[in-house]
Amino acid sequence: MYQKDTATDVMNYWGTKRIPFLFIIDFEMKSIRLYRTDQPLPENVTFDFTNAKKQTNQNLYFNNIRLKKYPISEEIYKEAFNEVQQQIFAGNSFLVNLTFPTRIEINLTLREIFDQSIAKYKLIVKNEFVVFSPESFVTITDGIISSCPMKGTIDADVFNAQEIILNSTKETAEHNTVVDLIRNDLSIVATDVEVNRFRYIDRISTNEGDLLQVSSKIIGKLPSDYHESIGTLLFLLLPAGSVTGAPKRKTVEIIRNAETSERGYYTGICGHFDGKNLDSAVMIRFIENRDGELWFRSGGGITCNSLWKDEYHELIQKVYVPIV
Repeated sequence: MYQKDTATDVMNYWGTKRIPFLFIIDFEMKSIRLYRTDQPLPENVTFDFTNAKKQTNQNLYFNNIRLKKYPISEEIYKEAFNEVQQQIFAGNSFLVNLTFPTRIEINLTLREIFDQSIAKYKLIVKNEFVVFSPESFVTITDGIISSCPMKGTIDADVFNAQEIILNSTKETAEHNTVVDLIRNDLSIVATDVEVNRFRYIDRISTNEGDLLQVSSKIIGKLPSDYHESIGTLLFLLLPAGSVTGAPKRKTVEIIRNAETSERGYYTGICGHFDGKNLDSAVMIRFIENRDGELWFRSGGGITCNSLWKDEYHELIQKVYVPIV
């Protein structure tokens, strides 16, 4: 484990030397894991940032997934929701990402979930947690940095689902706020920052049916020697704007008070630098093992237009495994 300052130095050094490495950074940036990938990874750590297609080795066992959810009560959620909205109405934030853990029971191990999930970014730390995230944090390819924040979720089976999500006043305001935040964040480290694609739809397949999720793509140009300060660059962008809110610093304080406990690795980031380019994910869609019990953390963005029942339903809706 590394502290933030030491991790920054190590990442900058490895970047300068073009040494490939995996990074796993918790939301609070207190327990950072770094692993050189030109050497064997520890047996308990496995990642896959290429598996976005359906597995070919699935069997009937995985077509009978039993997932039980035990979310927090409506009363607990409503109390936190009201606290967040009071802060919004007081002008202390425009958008707050409020999350809670849901205890689950599932007839799969964390390893089986990792192996069979269809997700762009997958990571497992044995006996601790598994991530199957659809959301990029930043990618860097040939000196171009891009970020694709994901804000807006709807059941794909709802009639006119795409039109509903794209025309929703609440969802549009939330998405616009995050895009503006990410654009400002990237401007800290890059030049010529612009929105490359705005509010496009991704379809996510789950064990309970498909979801539609709305994303945008923001890009910018990095200096040719960006790799020499790759750790500094990443920490300047953290925590991820899509899972905090705006303005970021004050909103993190609001989150800390409303959620009452630290997030840990949930909504942190994981990524890989291959010696030239970088790919990374926001660690959403996250299951952790706590003393033998499994907890799935999820949430959503709260604005002045949010309704607590809708947000509570979205929190539960996002508790799924992408195995079909």
